[in-house]
Amino acid sequence: MKVTVTQDTTWNRALNAARKTVGLKPLKKEPSDEWKKMALMAEHSPIKLVEYTISFTDLKQWVGVHLLRHQYVLPFIHSQRVDRRNLDDCVEKVMSIISDDVKNDPSFNKRDYLFQGEPNDQDFVVNAQTLINVSRKRLCKTASKETQEAWKAVQGAIREFDPVMASFMVANCVYRGFCPERESCGFWKSNTFNQQLNEYRNLIGRGE
Repeated sequence: MKVTVTQDTTWNRALNAARKTVGLKPLKKEPSDEWKKMALMAEHSPIKLVEYTISFTDLKQWVGVHLLRHQYVLPFIHSQRVDRRNLDDCVEKVMSIISDDVKNDPSFNKRDYLFQGEPNDQDFVVNAQTLINVSRKRLCKTASKETQEAWKAVQGAIREFDPVMASFMVANCVYRGFCPERESCGFWKSNTFNQQLNEYRNLIGRGE
């Protein structure tokens, strides 16, 4: 699995939307990191104007299903329709155990025999608010290990060009300050959790 992330709209768009709400003229510059931190922590609506495209290569199909369940995730996934794609390589592993009677049935469709874990190319268009929301659930240790790894890779890719945004992609326990899960993994009782929580709150100077 490989992932790349591109930023499709600039933070200037969010800045000028915010300025519009208080009667100020637009500026032709990017906001400061401090402005971005305050906007992200408060989750004001202009952050939804900052958009990214996440491009996965060979992401397991079921991991992609986990991600596209989130609100405001716009998916573009390589079709598995038999009239749009040659699926021979994908189903080769199971064709040998499918009887000839099944293969010769007029209703036979190779797509029905794809594994859930079949690698597939998948893109997701998201905004800054979506990145926060998905991180809360998919960086949580109760999420599937594979989905955690995929989303950590997204976070790492974003950190390379937008470290402020990446710093606000935290698990739900860090976001809330405690674990709301019925069956907790116990991470929120650890020293590492306290360190991460303090770092998160200190993004706007509210830590200990």
